[in-house]
Amino acid sequence: MKVGEMLPKFTLLDQDGTTFSSHQYIGAKNMVLFFYPMNGTPICTLEACSFRNKFEIFKENDFEVIGISSDSKKSHRAFKKMYHLPYRLLSDEDGKVRRLLKVPRTFLGLLPGRVTYVVNKEGRIIKIYSSFFGSSSHVKEAIAAVQKAPAK
Repeated sequence: MKVGEMLPKFTLLDQDGTTFSSHQYIGAKNMVLFFYPMNGTPICTLEACSFRNKFEIFKENDFEVIGISSDSKKSHRAFKKMYHLPYRLLSDEDGKVRRLLKVPRTFLGLLPGRVTYVVNKEGRIIKIYSSFFGSSSHVKEAIAAVQKAPAK
């Protein structure tokens, strides 16, 4: 994926088993989609909590925050509850959406990558940020893109 491209249509279940369809958001909501390797690991927990701590900034700028990993709905439910995460966590257990958005694998292809996509209401990708170890930088980069996005 590249900046300027349209977000592909996909459907996943969130932590409660509720269906999330990207095509329902296109034309209606701005989104920040952050792909992370695994619930509960130190870097992923730091990233998820960083998005939680800055959640109001995204909300004030009319952006939905959505976390995506290959963890199960049950694992997402526990992770969300433990860290009081105010946003949805989507379960991409088979990696279908990760492949669709071309999220790279890291460390000789062994670990899923950490990539954040900022998407405007029209469904166009306006920012892509990838850094495996820079978990808190994902939030900073997303906020910068959100604050530059034209108000709708």
